[in-house]
Amino acid sequence: MRFLTASVAALLLLAGTAMAQDKAPAMASKTEMHMGMMAVEQNLKEMENRWVKASLASNGSELSPLLADDFINIGSDGQVLDKSQTMERTNKSKWEISELTDMKVAVHGDSAVVTGVWHGKGMDSTGKQIDARERWADTWVKKNGHWQCVASASAPLS
Repeated sequence: MRFLTASVAALLLLAGTAMAQDKAPAMASKTEMHMGMMAVEQNLKEMENRWVKASLASNGSELSPLLADDFINIGSDGQVLDKSQTMERTNKSKWEISELTDMKVAVHGDSAVVTGVWHGKGMDSTGKQIDARERWADTWVKKNGHWQCVASASAPLS
């Protein structure tokens, strides 16, 4: 009987230890998850800033890795552009100022929405002088381990 009691006690002790070990990684993963989320947010903000730098340089080819092949862009003028049209428009624009403010990131698993305000001053792709502020929203999806923008929309601010 003592052997049976000792065996049951040992099993309970082992089960308790195993359960405690299972909970330890969960605590670490919450911290890791939070740190991972911060890294994702920072990465997406950096990608948005790469987009702005490409605009300043009138270098549409720099957008290629950022934009999904099926990318859709709804401009503040209401035009709907695909990836190649967006890259072409970037090549033709000449910006003195192209800057982002008020960026916010909302991550939803392998997708995210980044919003902010853009201020641009210079010449758009049609040769028209512009000094504008727009609120924008970009939708990003993680594909094959890489984030790409699948949709962008903007609206003028007064």
